[in-house]
Amino acid sequence: MVELYFTEEHNMLRDMVKEFAQNEVAPLAKEIDENGTFPQESINKMAELGLMGIPWPEEFGGTGMDFLAQVIAIEELGKVCPSTAATMMAHTSLGTAPIFMFGTDEQKQQYLPKLASGEMLGAFGLTEPNAGSDAGATQTRAVLKGDEFVVNGQKVFCTNAGYAGVIIFTSVLVEDGEEKGVSAFLVDAGTDGLSMDPPEKKMGWKASDTRTVYFQDMRIPKTNVLGNPEKGFKQFLKTLTGGRITIGALSIGTAQGAYESALQYSQEREAFGKTINSFQGVSFKLADMATQIEAARHLVYHAAWKKDRNLPVIKEAAMAKLFASETAMKVSTEAIQVLGGYGYIKEYDVERFFRDAKVLEIGEGTSEVQRIIISREILKSLKAV
Repeated sequence: MVELYFTEEHNMLRDMVKEFAQNEVAPLAKEIDENGTFPQESINKMAELGLMGIPWPEEFGGTGMDFLAQVIAIEELGKVCPSTAATMMAHTSLGTAPIFMFGTDEQKQQYLPKLASGEMLGAFGLTEPNAGSDAGATQTRAVLKGDEFVVNGQKVFCTNAGYAGVIIFTSVLVEDGEEKGVSAFLVDAGTDGLSMDPPEKKMGWKASDTRTVYFQDMRIPKTNVLGNPEKGFKQFLKTLTGGRITIGALSIGTAQGAYESALQYSQEREAFGKTINSFQGVSFKLADMATQIEAARHLVYHAAWKKDRNLPVIKEAAMAKLFASETAMKVSTEAIQVLGGYGYIKEYDVERFFRDAKVLEIGEGTSEVQRIIISREILKSLKAV
């Protein structure tokens, strides 16, 4: 059981987030999905509870817990509203983590207290129209001119962008006419030259804010480089490794939410004078769903446990993300099958979980990319023997 990884503090956090999710987030989930409404009310309450800065030290306004604690919270929120969980996940693992891991003391002091407290949201812009899985094909350019960078380019599918106080983005750094590689930069909301489209109209995660962001002759201080420019590519790859584990956590929550809906329905619905879960065709589906979720949970929590101990986790993170995201898709599909026609209408939650599940196989590296990473790590270990 994953409880083997938990301390008493972890158990207390899980109970608290579960209660909050059921009482405060779940009642809004259907409405904000239907209307595409950003979950600001829930985010404000989560900030008050310290959920927007779980893994960051208290000195920066966080709760001082570990990465595993963040995974626990994301899973519990994902069980009722993947859109809300995705908002918190992107803020923490993508919009804040790079500043904590790679930022200067000045950058940490400027941004972390507001981000960790939830006073300000963070966002991360990586994907471009022609640079998705191939992040090395980044076309955004940051040209150094004196003490400023002049940035031109765009990012797509940027989560939280419309509500973020700061956006981390990747760009090719150009100095003296020479490209120095891909680096990460910080830009404050409202900076001249920064603009964005209205929110994307998505199939799922409809209450999560996703936008295209544009940089047009945008000027930012030279000090807005995040981390070591010469290691920029490796730095955001490390960010994505942690992000894959949190996507895995959200995948577990999404799958669990769909499974619980199907399980409850199977106990209430009768056919031929029996509850439908007494028929092998349904009970076997429930057994497979529960098994897949439990296996995914072990992969995700093991990866989080290793990350907290600074152990190599690239392979484990990719495995967790791959298996958990595909589990979310399989389980939500089967949940609809259990509900039959009712599973296909919006009155029941499984339709929403199904739509929310698909993006999990795409974001933070597609399933195909995860298989590339896993196979590469496996073959690398063979060469080392």
